[in-house]
Formats: sequence, C-alpha cells, structure tokens
Amino acid sequence: QGFKDNLHAVFCLAENAVGPRATRPDDIHVLYSGKTVEINNTDAEGRLILADGVAYACKDLGADIILDMATLTGAQGIATGKYHAAVLTNNEEWEKACVKAGRNCGDLVHPLVYCPELHFSEFTSAVADMKNSVADRDNTPSSCAGLFIASHIGFDWPGVWVHIDIAAPVHTGERATGYGVALLLSLFGGASEDPLLNLVSPLGCNGDAPPEEMERDSKRRRLV
Repeated sequence: QGFKDNLHAVFCLAENAVGPRATRPDDIHVLYSGKTVEINNTDAEGRLILADGVAYACKDLGADIILDMATLTGAQGIATGKYHAAVLTNNEEWEKACVKAGRNCGDLVHPLVYCPELHFSEFTSAVADMKNSVADRDNTPSSCAGLFIASHIGFDWPGVWVHIDIAAPVHTGERATGYGVALLLSLFGGASEDPLLNLVSPLGCNGDAPPEEMERDSKRRRLV
C-alpha cells in the first residue's frame, strides 16, 4: 500500500502442545526483556511470546510505535462484546484514533481501562518479577493481560504502545471474519501513498476530508 515509514511485522507464534519441555506451574522463565515470570497459569501462554515480541520490537528494531494484536483473553468478549475489539494504550490520542479508525472501516474498537498503577499488582510474585496470570479474575482481566505485555517494554517507555485484544470479533460461529486487516490499514493509512487510505485514516492530514471528496475518490478507485 505504499507505506512510507519504516514498518516491521513481528509474528509471535508458538505451538500450544504438551511435550517434555512444556511450561509447568511454578516454573520461572527469563523472558527476552530480562524480566522473570513465575508461571501460575499454563493456559496464559500467549502473552509470554507476545511479551518477547514487543521487547524485540523495542530493543532490536528500535520501534517508536508498537502495536500488538492478538486473540488474548476470553474476557474481552465480556468487556467489550463480540463486535468490538478491546484497545489498551498508553496514549490517549491513539486510543481515540483506534476508535475512529474502527468506525471508518467497520472493524469496531472500544477502550479498556489503562491504569497500571492500580492493576499491575495483580501479577505480584514472591519469587519473580511477576506472575503470568492475575490473582483476581474479577478485576478487569483483559486490561491486566495487556499490562503484562506492556511491562516488558516498561511503563515508562516514551513511545506509543497499543494493545488490541481481538478474541471475540475474529470469528462468528465456526468461521473467521478477517477482523483486524481493515483496522490496521485504516489506522496507519495516513502514512500510505494510497489516497483512499489517507482519507479514512484518523491520524492522516486528510482525515477530516469532506464526505463528498471521499465518495468521489471511492468511485475513482472502483473504476480503476
């Protein structure tokens, strides 16, 4: 799409299968960030590789904007429903941009509470820097799961961090919806050479273009 900035995609993938090297309760892992994690929930495994992914993006790629997107928590569907993904970010402008981008493209998004000073204590461990799952499942677990990931770049990191939990809207019944592709294109479209993406992006210079201009451009795109 003619992206003009330096863009990296990091795929955090692992096979969730039982084996002799499987993670066990009470294991302590040293993650790529250098922080230690006590395993108290073997079903909260995805966040371990996501934490490594954002740490890699920060340390090795030198990213100043890090967006992680994953089907992270079943609680997301309870927090924001089956149509809206949940967004957690350290930047209010980007929170608003995610919501607007979702409305522009149809991949809907709604904010979660970002409050690490109150919620990160859910991961307190006596033997490691943190546990990998919350102590109280009634205390905004989707927000806390995102904070686990953010902690591996640090809550004082000066860049923009955005976490999008897409657990519910990625499927309807037994079928995938393709959720997330349009959202990313809309959100980052302002840095693209594509004029239509420039129009729908909430962060682009043309984000507030009149509807008639957008309609004319859409017609030109369809003709092409």
